[in-house]
Amino acid sequence: MAIKDFFKFGSKKKQKRSYEGAKTSRFLADFVQQTRSADDEIRFSLRQLRDRTRELYRNNEYAKRFVNLMVTNIVGNQGMVLQNRSKDANNELDFVANSIIESRWKEWSKVGNCTTDKKFSFHDALKMVVQSLFVDGEVLIQMVRDKSNRYLFALKFLDIDLLDEEKNEVLPNGNTIRMGVELEKDTDRPVAYHLFEYNPYDYFIGTPKSKQTIRVPADNILHIYFMERPNQTRGVPPMSATIKNFKMLHGYLEAELVASRVHASQMGFIVSPSGEEYVGTDVDEDKFSQIQKVEAGTFQQLPAGYDIKTFSPEHPTSAFDTFVKSILRQIASGLNISYHSLANDLTQVNYSSIRQGELEQREYFKTMQKFIIDHFCKPVFADWLKMAMTSNEMNLPMGKYEKFNQPNFQPKGFPWIDPLKEIQANIQGLKNGIVSVTDIASNYGKDAETLFEQIQADKKLAERFGLDYMFEPFGMALKDNDKIQTPEDSDGD
Repeated sequence: MAIKDFFKFGSKKKQKRSYEGAKTSRFLADFVQQTRSADDEIRFSLRQLRDRTRELYRNNEYAKRFVNLMVTNIVGNQGMVLQNRSKDANNELDFVANSIIESRWKEWSKVGNCTTDKKFSFHDALKMVVQSLFVDGEVLIQMVRDKSNRYLFALKFLDIDLLDEEKNEVLPNGNTIRMGVELEKDTDRPVAYHLFEYNPYDYFIGTPKSKQTIRVPADNILHIYFMERPNQTRGVPPMSATIKNFKMLHGYLEAELVASRVHASQMGFIVSPSGEEYVGTDVDEDKFSQIQKVEAGTFQQLPAGYDIKTFSPEHPTSAFDTFVKSILRQIASGLNISYHSLANDLTQVNYSSIRQGELEQREYFKTMQKFIIDHFCKPVFADWLKMAMTSNEMNLPMGKYEKFNQPNFQPKGFPWIDPLKEIQANIQGLKNGIVSVTDIASNYGKDAETLFEQIQADKKLAERFGLDYMFEPFGMALKDNDKIQTPEDSDGD
């Protein structure tokens, strides 16, 4: 082989081994081939994305369903229950201090205490955080040192529209403002938020109109959003990738509904030989076309020479159900939830398929629960505890703040759909030492300490009423003749 032929061969091999997805061809010509930073991509799309996801949440059934699923499965009916874990020098739990902190937190979490407008409980605040996060893509909360509050601390929810995304500049001290967020020069750490004095999009009568911004230190603000790329300053609504499919599906359903209604109406046209002279029972709004009103099950005689041409569009289409399911599956994939949950459709699921789908979906919910705990519950608790310890509500030394700041928030649990199999699996796991009581309790939204307290309280309550407590958990192993009979053990007698 000649040297020139060798280089030709090598060149062809190199080209063949390159990435197919990076090549320019007619199949990939519509790709947007432009490198941009995260903030530059978001800057000119943020408001429109947020407006559209809000519109979907207001008027689209499946978008509403998605957000409600997030609130229900992340927050649940109990919210995030605090179980403080401060310990003494001997590494034992400080039950006295933990009990004080938990009782005061429970009191502060009630309606009228935890927010400046006195309208929210902490459970309500959790729901608002999740709802805003999945509709707007961002949550903005101001932590207020409120002297009118007995704990000297309250939360104030701010509309994300107050954060001016059009404010972008470099300050004399080297800090930069990106979409209303002031970042420190060397660390890119948020140091302040530039908020409108009044909401510029509030058109209610009597609302002050001003686009002046005020600088609020970042120490007083919680800005919660999903960071999808490094150096991303603002959050994007999670429904962004599904907006088009949501809108197209909604339009398709509307068109099919109208077409089916037209088909059900069985409209027709009366044709005369000359095209004139016919007088119906009414005319339309423009006084041009004659209308003949008829009732169901009636027949009418037409004048000689007149004929009827029926109009019968063929709907509903047989492909309707398949098409809708296909689009909803795409939307569900983009939202990280299962199709049967989004569509509320269990017609084609069995135990195995729903189990596999639920396991993956629940891991996503648990991931979101941890995100809310890390980015909302713990920062709020840390500031609340500091202010509460300076008030007269807790007789705890401020010098041991770090010791007492050990919160453990227990989120909603996810018990399985087959309780018997689940309990049997838990028992086997305990016997073999591969799970603990804490692991099992967490699946039910509890912790071991609370579980033991409840069992102890139940026993004492039974003793008070002179009742024998039938079950003795965590006791000696059952004898063979005391074995609890299961449906499989029954002989049918």
